[in-house]
Amino acid sequence: MKKIIAVHSYKGGTGKTSLSTNLAATFVRNGKKVCLMDLDFRAPSLHAIFKKQNLDYWLNDYLNGVCEINKVLIDATNNNGNGGKLLVGLANPSTEAIRDMTAKDRKWEMKALGRLLALRSALLNDGNFDYIIFDTSPGLQYSSINAIVAADIVLVVTSLDASDINGSQRMTSELYDLFEKKTGILINKVIVDYLKSKEEQKKFTKKMKDIHNLPILATIPCFCEVLRAAGNFIFTEERPDHPFTETLEDLAEKVEKF
Repeated sequence: MKKIIAVHSYKGGTGKTSLSTNLAATFVRNGKKVCLMDLDFRAPSLHAIFKKQNLDYWLNDYLNGVCEINKVLIDATNNNGNGGKLLVGLANPSTEAIRDMTAKDRKWEMKALGRLLALRSALLNDGNFDYIIFDTSPGLQYSSINAIVAADIVLVVTSLDASDINGSQRMTSELYDLFEKKTGILINKVIVDYLKSKEEQKKFTKKMKDIHNLPILATIPCFCEVLRAAGNFIFTEERPDHPFTETLEDLAEKVEKF
C-alpha cells in the first residue's frame, strides 16, 4: 500500500533526520521507490548528507508555486540491482531562504498544505512511488503540522530524556488525536543495558508503551558508529550487516504492515 510517512519529534537532537534517511534507504534496498523530502526549513540538513549545495530548484520553490515537483527531485539511488529507487527533495540551506521561510504567514501555509497534498497524486499515483517520507522540523511549527496533516502515518522519534518524553506525550495526545493520525513511536539512542536480552527488551518496550499509550515500532540502541556516520554517509547502505541496519529492516517491515 502506498503511504506518506511524516517523521516528527518534539525537540531537536533525537536523530530524526538520520532515521528518516536510513528508513528511506532501507525501503529502497528492499526494491521500493521512495521520495525523501526535507521539510525542516528552519534547519535544513539533507543537502549535507546528499552533498548538494547549488541547485536550480529547492522544495521551497515548489511550495512557493515557482515550479512543479519534478524540477526539485534529485536521483540519489545507490544502485544495487534490486529495482529500488531513491529521489530526494531538498530544502534551501541559505540564510536568506531560511529567513524567508520563517517569515511565512498562515495564509501561505494553507497554500503550502495544498501543494503537499497534491504530492499524493503527483508522486504516489502518477509517479508510482511506494513511499513519500517527510523529514519534518521538530515541535509544532506550521510546516510540521502541514506534514502531519498530509501524511498517512506519523513516526514520532523520542529519546529517554524526561522533557522529551513529556513533550512527546503532550504533542501526540493534543495534536495527533485531533487529526486522527495513525502514529507509532521510535525510541532512539537507547542505552544498550536496557536491551541486553529479549526479556529485558520486552519489559522496556512495555514500559514505553504504557508511558506513550501508542505502539512502539522500534527501540534503537545508541551506537557510537551510527552517531559518527551522521551527515557523512547513509549508514544502512554502508553497513548492511550492522545491528542498526537490522533494526531498520525490522522497522521498515512494521511500517509496511502498520
